[in-house]
Amino acid sequence: MTTLAEPRHAPAIERGLFARVVDRLGGGLVQVFMILVALFWLIPTLGLLVVSLRGETDNNSSGWWTLFTKPAQLTFDNYSNLLASGFSSSFWNTVLITVPATLLVIGIAAMAAYAFAWIEFPGRDMVFLVVIALLVVPVQIALIPIAKLYGFLGIFGSILGVVLFHVAFGLPFAIFLLRNFFAGIPRELLEAARMDGAPEWRIFATVVFPLAKPAIASLGIFQFLWVWNDLLVALVFADTDNQPMTKALQSQMRQFGTNVDILAPGAFLSLIIPLVLFFAFQRYFVQGMLAGSVK
Repeated sequence: MTTLAEPRHAPAIERGLFARVVDRLGGGLVQVFMILVALFWLIPTLGLLVVSLRGETDNNSSGWWTLFTKPAQLTFDNYSNLLASGFSSSFWNTVLITVPATLLVIGIAAMAAYAFAWIEFPGRDMVFLVVIALLVVPVQIALIPIAKLYGFLGIFGSILGVVLFHVAFGLPFAIFLLRNFFAGIPRELLEAARMDGAPEWRIFATVVFPLAKPAIASLGIFQFLWVWNDLLVALVFADTDNQPMTKALQSQMRQFGTNVDILAPGAFLSLIIPLVLFFAFQRYFVQGMLAGSVK
């Protein structure tokens, strides 16, 4: 009986070894595939960078890939001309719009989300449903009423008006995202802090907010990218002196449709900041996306 039973284990051992080999090869193939996808995704960015570093004559006569055979084509004259044209003011206008709009949304939404998650007050659920309902309100519906309101308040065309608009429309999604994350924090942590006599603001600042770094980083990336790349709100509410880069590039396309030596460096400067931000905080971004998916 022993001699008959032993051969039965051999195929199982062989299948286990084969499965491990397949798993290793499969993991390696997946990594190679993902690297190829990432490189393919970065090709347009590389092409835009090369185009921004080539002269107008070279861009009109040949493709950007000819740089690899003629590296002498590289020049920073396009960026010098871009900055001389006043594009730097549009860059700083974009920063002045995006940074406050992102920080205000994070700060206000974090406090509101904590209240909706852990503070009992009359009508809490009804107010939260109203906030959720605001997620489906399209931006286009509010353009004309808010434009009239800004005209009455005297802030139409200013950076402040653009920032307030982005904050108002960024809060519903931000509150929804952070509230779901805060609700997943163990109640024991908050109860222990309350038993030690800590007030609510201290519990929020020292317990909840540090634990919410992944979700806050994800929210910050979403809000930053939305405001940085916005064109519609800038076209409606920002005048020429306060226009961000998106509106400045759009005006260049209207006036000089083939002026690639201006559009390419401007587009790359508009692209590189969000790209660097995403790669710098991608670890927190992934953690924030996965947070709350598994209880």
